[in-house]
Amino acid sequence: MEMEVYQQLLANGIRPSAQRLAIMNYLLTHRTHPTVDEVYQGLCNEIKTLSRTTVYNTLRMFAEKKLAQMITINEHHVCYDGCTSPHKHFYCNRCGHVFDIFDETSEKHSVSQNIDGHHITETQIYYRGVCKYCLSKELLECGN
Repeated sequence: MEMEVYQQLLANGIRPSAQRLAIMNYLLTHRTHPTVDEVYQGLCNEIKTLSRTTVYNTLRMFAEKKLAQMITINEHHVCYDGCTSPHKHFYCNRCGHVFDIFDETSEKHSVSQNIDGHHITETQIYYRGVCKYCLSKELLECGN
């Protein structure tokens, strides 16, 4: 997989340093929609010279080059997704997890289009609510 990531970075005009490779590999192997801090914490013991600033700048660059999605849940919660295929997201208001939703309408929202005279090049859709895991815990606590 590392060679694929290396080639993917090169193909998108990004010089594949050891830190960039590690950050991209982390995104692709941790499908939890990690924040900058989570990526940093996950890699800092492995890469002693890694800084939060490097992780932040690298993730922003990946998002700008369309190698990752930057998901802004609110002004206090920004996370990243290494999956760039068309899909939506669900944010659980209880546990704070972000889940991928792959459905039949995701594909049609991914195409560049014109809406009301505006040229759309990117679409991000996410839902908010209570995830099925929190709901099942709630049912168990109620004795159902």
